[in-house]
Amino acid sequence: MDKVTDQELTAWRYFIKAHSKIIENIEHDLSQHKRVPLTTYDVLIALYEAPDRKLRFGELNGKVVLSKSGLTRLVDRLEREGLIRRERSEEDRRGAYAALTELGEQELRKAWPIYARGIKRYFATPLGESDLQAIGKAFETIYQRLLLEDQEGTSV
Repeated sequence: MDKVTDQELTAWRYFIKAHSKIIENIEHDLSQHKRVPLTTYDVLIALYEAPDRKLRFGELNGKVVLSKSGLTRLVDRLEREGLIRRERSEEDRRGAYAALTELGEQELRKAWPIYARGIKRYFATPLGESDLQAIGKAFETIYQRLLLEDQEGTSV
């Protein structure tokens, strides 16, 4: 087993605690303003940023932080609420897309100012510019390494 140093463990624990608290605070702010929750926002922004505002379900699953079953339940709910719609694939009759609706885009736009304020207040404001650059670079490095391991099939 690899030995984790005290410094590594401390950094990891503060990362987890800070992440959890920031998400909790932003979720609270969104709820107070009667805006979509972060899980919904996550799906809506993934669709908004996609070509033609739609993604195959497998692609969507790779862009959100939810289990496949959790995403299926969420997509069903978002479809019932009119925020997304399912579209059959023209190329592959078995395939389907999740597509952003006009209402979904409206809800995304309403939530953004609250979300942005939370990012600024709970994440960026306590840090200086050099801290933000260092954190940004560190997490980019971690993310790129994980992507590379996924491509090589070496991740656990």
